[in-house]
Amino acid sequence: MVGAAGAAEQKPTKPKVPGVVVERSRVFDPERDGDPVINNLQRRTFRFFWDTTNKQNGLAPDRFPSPSFASTAAVGFALTAYVVGSERGFVSRSQARLRTLRTLRFLESMPQGPDETGMGGYKGFYYHFVHMHNGQRFGTSELSTVDTALLLGGVLLSQSYFDRDTSSEREIRELAEKIYSRVDWQWAQNRPPILSHGWRPESGFLRFDWRGYNEGMLMYILALGSPTHAIEPEAWTEWMRTYKDTYGKFNGQEFLSFGPQFGHQYSHVWIDFRGIMDEWNREKGYDYFENSRRASYAQREYARTNPMRWRGYDSEIWGLTACDGPADTVQIYNNEERGFFTYAARSTASIHILDDGTIAPTASVASIAFAPEIAIPAIRAFRARFGEHLYQKYGFLDSVNPSFTFSDVPLRHGRIIEGIGWIADDYLGIDQGPIVAMIENYRSGLIWSIMRTNPHIRRGLQRAGFTGGWLDVPAPSPPSS
Repeated sequence: MVGAAGAAEQKPTKPKVPGVVVERSRVFDPERDGDPVINNLQRRTFRFFWDTTNKQNGLAPDRFPSPSFASTAAVGFALTAYVVGSERGFVSRSQARLRTLRTLRFLESMPQGPDETGMGGYKGFYYHFVHMHNGQRFGTSELSTVDTALLLGGVLLSQSYFDRDTSSEREIRELAEKIYSRVDWQWAQNRPPILSHGWRPESGFLRFDWRGYNEGMLMYILALGSPTHAIEPEAWTEWMRTYKDTYGKFNGQEFLSFGPQFGHQYSHVWIDFRGIMDEWNREKGYDYFENSRRASYAQREYARTNPMRWRGYDSEIWGLTACDGPADTVQIYNNEERGFFTYAARSTASIHILDDGTIAPTASVASIAFAPEIAIPAIRAFRARFGEHLYQKYGFLDSVNPSFTFSDVPLRHGRIIEGIGWIADDYLGIDQGPIVAMIENYRSGLIWSIMRTNPHIRRGLQRAGFTGGWLDVPAPSPPSS
């Protein structure tokens, strides 16, 4: 293992049974673990994935504790969390390996086909939501290209992390290769050269395609890097064509915008964009990491100026993204009619703004790798101001709206707390995942260092036209499967 990933390797305890090696969890090390507030948040959020996933098949719930189907993307974040947990000593490497192996075995075995029911996916892609117990399509969920990509981020991280010459780690690498290689990206180019949002067996391809700039960066890089069904580089050119529509100055920063902060985070969980540039980066003179840093500052500036005068917004409490909200309703707030929403892609620092006073900790916390100087104060402020109402067993509940105090409105999720406002009562897998991962990328660069060695990621980036930085350094030879 390279870089930080190898630094935490622990000597096994002396076997009590001949031939059996027991790996123990690493004890807390103040020098390595640093800020106890950040460490505690990462550990608690990791436990969300470790405790709530189906331990027999590895499927992760979309939300918890509300009854929930599984989220394909959340499985990708769960696999990523296991690697972090193994290196941080939250669990042993052997525990992480076993959970990962069970997950990949199940993913590989999930039935694939064009039928409306009984399938977990088709053409190598997976349905957005599946049943927790058997992995079959939930309701009329779509076959999702981007959720499959987020899943594959965790799959390929597992492939590169579990690099030992043992039967179980070889099997992890083999399964990861099989799962990734069977995805037919070319089939998903319903309107070439771009990729479709998805497909349903009842009606065919969805009406929308993936054009930049958003969370689809990872998806295109995976599609370009495929060893079996790769799309052509012209797809990246087409992806960038709409950049001009969203580039500009927002809240004091000039950058390529996307309203919900998750669009500036998801692809960065697995890809180290520092110092590598595509054609657009070279023209502008800065990389996508810097773009996300500027987006973080723009989000914080929006909260500081608080143009809609919501309660609670300031330079420490900030962050709009897709998250739970209180209700779909119109109420009088500050003598004005204001709209409120349940789950929605709240957004700012972009052309389109959707702001109902709901703030999601994941928006600021998962930006820690880009701008720790403003993300870490946000972590402390969320804990200090909302306490155990917001910060619980698995870290931060999904969201909070201090302005929503309407006790007579039926709530879809969450609860009203006197003197606080509305607070969510669920954790969401796709919001928890970036917290665990980006804290680790901030602290050690672990995930980035591992994924820089993955040949599929390197190939995809190079075919998209990225050069410079770590891409100019030859990658080490991958372990044999």
